[in-house]
Amino acid sequence: MLRKIFEIYSYREMIIELVRRDLRGRYKGAVLGFLWTFINPLMQLLVYTAVFSLFLRSDIQQYYIFLFVALVPWIFFSSSLTGGSTVILSQSNLVKKIYFPREVLPITFVTSCFINMLLTYIVIFGVLIVSGYGFSLKAMLFLPLVWIVEYLLALGMTIPFSAVTVYFQDTSHILGIVCMAWQFLTPIMYPASLVPERLQFLYRLNPMYSIIEMNRDILYYKQIPTVSHLVPSLLVGVFFLIFGELIFVKLQKNFAMEL
Repeated sequence: MLRKIFEIYSYREMIIELVRRDLRGRYKGAVLGFLWTFINPLMQLLVYTAVFSLFLRSDIQQYYIFLFVALVPWIFFSSSLTGGSTVILSQSNLVKKIYFPREVLPITFVTSCFINMLLTYIVIFGVLIVSGYGFSLKAMLFLPLVWIVEYLLALGMTIPFSAVTVYFQDTSHILGIVCMAWQFLTPIMYPASLVPERLQFLYRLNPMYSIIEMNRDILYYKQIPTVSHLVPSLLVGVFFLIFGELIFVKLQKNFAMEL
């Protein structure tokens, strides 16, 4: 495992260049270009806020903030998983022509999505300041830790699915459906307290549960996230990364034949 890490690290310049190319080309040809990085989550925020404020009324104060601080990390995770699952297929010519650790491709995609998420957090901070809601500087110190944990989780799940999709191309479509259902099983649009007590244990097995709750603790409740959320999430992220890499290594042997 350590040898693989060092090998991937030796290709860091390739990863950086591919990330730059992905960020530049993501909205190439679009009139608004890079602004779509901010427009997409803002439009989703407006839709969800309108639905839950006007039609399905919520008693949550400053609901748009309650929703936005959870929606942005979810968009990163689901985008990484669904889009990253096809990254080996979409770069098949590159895979066939030159040697490099194939993990570079899902790492590049997830990192690109991660940078987009960080840029969107600028909007979150702007909303918190302009609205007068504010934030706790002490709690904010823990936000980078939450970002790292979610990055590990997203990467750990994207790596194996990017390999599986080479053999079973329906995987990306299935993941789209799974993520749609997964979003409603995660406390994004509602508080976790609405889930019946008898189902709380199963509900909290959702690896995104703690990620969303920690984001909300820091940015909405302005408090330091609890260790009971942070440590298990870190362990789950590392587990998925190691397990996902083992699956990837086993499946990548026949990439050339399948592509």
